[in-house]
Amino acid sequence: MFRPVIRVIVCLLLLGTVAWGAEPPVITAKAALLFDANTGKVLLKKNEDQRRAVASTQKLLTSLIIAESGDLDRMVTITAADANCEPTKLYLKVGDKYSRRQLLTALLVKSPNDVARALARDNAGSLDAFAQKMNRKMRDLGGMSSNFVNPNGLPASDQYSTTRDMARVARAAYFNPTLRGMMSQRYYNFVYASGKTATLKNTNRVLRGYSFCNGMKTGYTDLAGHCLVSSGTWKGRSVIALVYGESKARIWDESAAMLAYGLGLSRAQLSTLRTDSGG
Repeated sequence: MFRPVIRVIVCLLLLGTVAWGAEPPVITAKAALLFDANTGKVLLKKNEDQRRAVASTQKLLTSLIIAESGDLDRMVTITAADANCEPTKLYLKVGDKYSRRQLLTALLVKSPNDVARALARDNAGSLDAFAQKMNRKMRDLGGMSSNFVNPNGLPASDQYSTTRDMARVARAAYFNPTLRGMMSQRYYNFVYASGKTATLKNTNRVLRGYSFCNGMKTGYTDLAGHCLVSSGTWKGRSVIALVYGESKARIWDESAAMLAYGLGLSRAQLSTLRTDSGG
């Protein structure tokens, strides 16, 4: 009486419709969350309510505020204060002008801190005023366990969030059509005011390495560890994975495994969806 059931299971395995292991992937990161982007249903979680530094993944919140403010073709003039930051930057020169759209795309692809400062100052008048906007927006999204001090995620006293709060930001950003297109770009040709063009490679190796991945944002500081908010879509299903406090050696594979699990991809399917640009 069990033979028909066995035959069905074997057929499903051969067709690759059983998730990559019925068992969820092992999560070694300090905190993680995997959820269905459409329904919000949580599929995996670990220490999701623990306060922590979230590094540059908080640029998703910065980007969401900028995108929702609109007028993205307005020009931003770079000031000395914008350029006064480290370590990742585009070395924008004082007096140069760029559209908000151009800067926002660069922010999501390459994560330069000078760009984050320029966009925040342009939007709110000062970095402090923009931080207040970030905190209000987080509360509007339902996040009650966060406090932001700057737009770029560099270490700052009394700046923190949680994986659950950042999941709220990630879901809102994912369904913003402007950000969705920017976050999915594997490469972006940034044209400097001087006319020089630099090809920016997305810092997200999962995005560059798998065709089903379509975002979202990397992050790293010594305090936060390696962080990644990634998204993926396969046959009408969309999931978002958040991984915080992981090692450099495991951040990409662990995130890809979580996405594959959430999308129901078999190991065989996953290998066919690899690209040659993940390095």
